[in-house]
Amino acid sequence: MSAYTIHIPPPCDEEIEVLYSDDHLLVVRKPAGLLSVPGRIVKDCALSRLQFDYPDIQIVHRLDLDTSGILVFSLSKLATSDINRQFRERIVKKRYVAVVHGCVLEDKGEIELALRPDPENRPRQLVDMDKGKWSLTNFEVLDRESNQTRLNLFPLTGRSHQLRIHMAEIGHPILGCDLYAHEKAFNMADRLLLHASEIHFTHPVTKDWLTFENLPPF
Repeated sequence: MSAYTIHIPPPCDEEIEVLYSDDHLLVVRKPAGLLSVPGRIVKDCALSRLQFDYPDIQIVHRLDLDTSGILVFSLSKLATSDINRQFRERIVKKRYVAVVHGCVLEDKGEIELALRPDPENRPRQLVDMDKGKWSLTNFEVLDRESNQTRLNLFPLTGRSHQLRIHMAEIGHPILGCDLYAHEKAFNMADRLLLHASEIHFTHPVTKDWLTFENLPPF
């Protein structure tokens, strides 16, 4: 397996599930294997699919192609501005569920690294404590099985591939990860075992504190 996989992903036949909608917000469950926004080659994505029913839709954050789970869109200019502000100010709280290789011994912990793009191996990122951007993830163990661990992951920052790199850097790559896992961990799952399972933020109009949850399919 090469360090950088260049390929056109197979078509994603799984549908997007709408979890919540109003005049300002749309919250959905994105399946694994579907882009959040159009790519350079592949144009099928969550945004383009949803534009048919929601012509004013705007993206406010993204999930990787191989990550499933909760994805939030805005449906008004006010919502776009306010939710972007909440992400910038780290008001938005997120929880992911992942299954990683090996037995994570600590019940809880944090991973703090500086990350930047790897220009020689795009779209990979790499650790660079001098020139990279600070990133922080908290984790807690949910379950330990033979040679694998199920975790809650709480990213306090939103760097590209942050959770994948953080787990790989502590010796526990996410199963099914084609970019950062070793061959054994990559072959232990038929998809990336990473799911955006929970998100919390303030409604841009009502100012209510919103919570959305979605169980992982693995």
